[in-house]
Amino acid sequence: MMNNLRTTVLLLLLWTTPPIHAQDGKLVQSSPAQLENVRPHARAILDKVEIRSITYLSDGLKVKGYLASPKDGKKLPCVIYNRGGSRSFGALNDEEAVYLLGRIATWGYVVAASQYRGNAGGEGKEEFGGADVHDVLNLIPLLESLPQADTTRIGMYGWSRGGMMTYLALTRTDRIAAAVIGGGSSDQFDGLKRRPDLEKSVYAELIPDYANNKEAALIARSAIRWPEKINKKTPLLLLHGSADWRVHPTEALEMVSALYKSKHPFRFVFFEGGDHGLSEYQEEVNRQIKDWLDHYVRDREPWPSLEPHGD
Repeated sequence: MMNNLRTTVLLLLLWTTPPIHAQDGKLVQSSPAQLENVRPHARAILDKVEIRSITYLSDGLKVKGYLASPKDGKKLPCVIYNRGGSRSFGALNDEEAVYLLGRIATWGYVVAASQYRGNAGGEGKEEFGGADVHDVLNLIPLLESLPQADTTRIGMYGWSRGGMMTYLALTRTDRIAAAVIGGGSSDQFDGLKRRPDLEKSVYAELIPDYANNKEAALIARSAIRWPEKINKKTPLLLLHGSADWRVHPTEALEMVSALYKSKHPFRFVFFEGGDHGLSEYQEEVNRQIKDWLDHYVRDREPWPSLEPHGD
C-alpha cells in the first residue's frame, strides 16, 4: 500500500505544472557560434541561417542552448529541438547545431534547443526527464521574446532521450501544434531489461532518489504507461528503425499501439534495417519531418477524422 501511494504521489508531482519563475525563458547571453572551419555543406546552410549559442533562465538556473534562424528576418513558425543522450553524450556543439538546427531553419523556422541543465557549462544537474523538462518548456517564453518568432505556430522534435522529453513536455503544454519523435524512448522498463548498464551509468546517477523510487521514476519517464496524458491536440510523427539497438523497435511498436487505443492522432514510419539515427535514410527522414512540420505547424492544417469512415 505504501509503495503504491509513494508511486502515485511521485507521479502527481512529476506531472504537475512546473513552478513559475518570473524570468523563466529570459535570454541571458547570445553569441554567434564559432564556425570558421566548417565543411562546405555546412557553409551552404550558414549562407542562409544564423546559429547562436545561448544561455537562458529555467527555474532560476542559467541553462545553455542554441538558436538557429533564417537571415531573411520574416515572422516565422518555430521548432523546439530536444537532444538525445545525457550529460556530454549527445550534447550539441557548434557544428552539430548547424546540421541539426540549421537545416530545419533553412526550411523557414526559428529553432531553439536546450542542452538541459548542468550540461555544456550550464547550472544545475539534469534529471533525465525530471525537472529538466522545464528547460524544454521554458524555451516557449524564450521564443516569445524573439521578434522573428511566431509562437502561435510551434513544433517540437526530439530524438532518442529527446523523444522521452517530448512526450513529457506534451503532458504539460497545449502550445505545440505538432511533434516529431525519432528513435524515441517510451518504455524505460524495456530499455533497462535490454540494456541493464543504463541503471548504474544513467538512471542511478541522474534521477533524484532513484534507489528509493525506482518504479515510480521509470513509470514517470515511460510514455507507454500514460498515452492519454499526452495533449490530444498535438499530432505525432513517429520514426523508428527496425535495426535500432539503442531503443529497441518493440518500444515504438508498443507505443504506436498505445496511441491508437487512446485515439491520439499520429503517423508511424518504420524503416526496414534502419539504425538508431536512421543514418541509411537521412534524405527520406528529412523529407518526412519537413512535410509534417509544414503541414501541421506552418500551415496549421487539421488532422483527418480518426473515426472509422469511408465506403
